[in-house]
This record gives sequence, C-alpha cells and structure tokens, in this order.
Amino acid sequence: MNVLITGGCGFIGSNFIRYFIERHPYYKILNVDKLTYAGNLENLRGLEKEKNYRFVKADVSNASVMKKIFKKFRPHRVINFAAETHVDRSIVAPSRFIKTNFMGVGVLLNLSLAFRVEKFLQISTDEVYGSIPRGSFKETNPLNPSSPYAASKAAADELVIAYYRTYNLPILITRSSNNYGPYQFPEKLIPLTIFNALNNKRIPVYGDGNQIRDWLYVMDNCEAIDMLFHKGIVGEIYNIAGKRELINIYVIKKIVKALGSRESLITFIHDRPGHDRRYSLSIDKIRRHVGWRPTTTFTKGIKKTIKWYLKNKQWVKNTQTGVYRTFYKKYYSRLGLEDD
Repeated sequence: MNVLITGGCGFIGSNFIRYFIERHPYYKILNVDKLTYAGNLENLRGLEKEKNYRFVKADVSNASVMKKIFKKFRPHRVINFAAETHVDRSIVAPSRFIKTNFMGVGVLLNLSLAFRVEKFLQISTDEVYGSIPRGSFKETNPLNPSSPYAASKAAADELVIAYYRTYNLPILITRSSNNYGPYQFPEKLIPLTIFNALNNKRIPVYGDGNQIRDWLYVMDNCEAIDMLFHKGIVGEIYNIAGKRELINIYVIKKIVKALGSRESLITFIHDRPGHDRRYSLSIDKIRRHVGWRPTTTFTKGIKKTIKWYLKNKQWVKNTQTGVYRTFYKKYYSRLGLEDD
C-alpha cells in the first residue's frame, strides 16, 4: 500500500510516521512537508535509511507540484497532518492559516479525487467546536470556532465532508484534544513551560490561567489514528481525547515543580483575544466503532515528556534560531515581556 502523509515533519505527524513504520513495515510511505519553522527533519532522523520511506519537500497548497507527486507516487491512501497550528500566530498572520489549512486541503481533495484515492484521512482539532462550559462535545455538535486557526480547520472539515457527499470521496476526519509529548515545538504550553523553566525565563500565562484543556499523549493519538485508518467507517468524524481535563495553571505548576524551578517565573499576562475557556470531547463513538481508549495517564505522560526534553536539549536549542527568533521577539514584545 502506498500512503501519502502530508505534514509528517511536524509534531504529531513525525510521531505518527515513526509509529506507523514500526507497525506496518510493508507499507510504502511518502512524507511531504513544506518544512516551515515547526517542520523539522530532525524529528525523523534515522528513517532516511528505511527502504519504505521517502521524503519530499513541497507545499500542499501548490497544486502543480502536488499533482506531480501524486502522479509519480500513486498513493492508495492519504493522511493530511499538514497545517499551521499555533493560535497566537493565526491572530497575527491569519492568511497563512487560510492558505495551508483550507486551500491546501482543497488541493489534496481534488487530487485524491482525480487519482481515485481509497481513503482520505483529515487530521483536525477539538478547537473547531469552540468552548463548552459543561458536558462534552459529540461529533454531531455544530462547529463554533473562536480563532482564525480554528476557523480555518473548521472550514477544511466542512470541505472534506462536502467532497464525500458530492463526489463520494472516501474520507474520515479525526478531531483530537491537546496533544503533548516528544518533538513538540516549544511554542505550545507544555514544551514552552519546560523550556522556560529550564532556562530561568518567565513563563507567560494568559488571563487567570484557569482555562481547562483535555490532555492527550501523542502516542495514544497515533494509535487511535492508526486504528481509524484501518477500521474507521468512511464518511465519519471521530473525536480523540485523553479524558484528562486539567486547568492550565495546574499543568504549569506541576512542570515547574518537577523540574525544581521557581514558581516566581510564572507571569500572568492579558488574555488572548477569543480565548476558549474549556474544551471537552466525548470519545464514546471511537470506543464503539474501533475499541480505542487512551492508555497513558497524564502523570505518566508528562514524566515521559519532561524526560525526553531533558535528554534532547540540543534538539530544543536548534529550534531557537531563524524564523522562531524573529517571530518571538515581536511576540514577547506584544505581550509586554522581554525575550531575554
């Protein structure tokens, strides 16, 4: 089977490729990634030696280039991880998110239709639902995105569904809660907290820090995606969650304590525009259809994550250059903090 994976050098995509190759050594995998600031070839170091793995640098929104890739590789199935994902960046530069997250998906859908792809798996997010004060979102709940990032993903989800209904393209959509684990770029809450705590830098916290997120260890998500790739019902949407809802400030303090750092580094700042208060997903559907449930507790997962970052300080150091530095000098300045 030829499997085209887009965005495979990012956080979730790279973890998934490592997982996928180990479990399905006879599949041929082509990883297409634009290699933006968060797309890192180091995430897949060693896989270049695998006979069933290839990498091509390309932008999914470039229709002519992607057509050549489809024509040469002839994928049987497509898994789309490619996306701009950081909410703060979407507030500053929303057009990039629209181009990759929506227009890029349109390119992939058109080519999947033209080349008669057997299954198109779209990787989405719980943020498309917006905030929920109580209870948990089911796959049938209406979408109510709050940020340009979430809106671009919601639009892509609707487009994917439209191609299924209009053209009968065999699709699946996964919507996962907040992932954490190895290889996550240090702009997201957990790796940013680890990095800043280790380097005696202030740890910014939006608002009162009482936003609630459901935390999902990335390898649990990889397992769920793999199961849906093989057993998921075409045309369906599946929520994937860790079922461990925690307050942001609790997570931050837990990491700071584990690293023996100072709580005085925690710095409360003005809340993010359109900041969702609480996310929560029901996973009843995925449990019924394929029997998946999360197996990694947050306590176990965060210990493994911290251990990985401590062992891979050079990987983290390598992210602190180029585009990252340029953006975050402006980002920290806008928050009223010095990026020292």
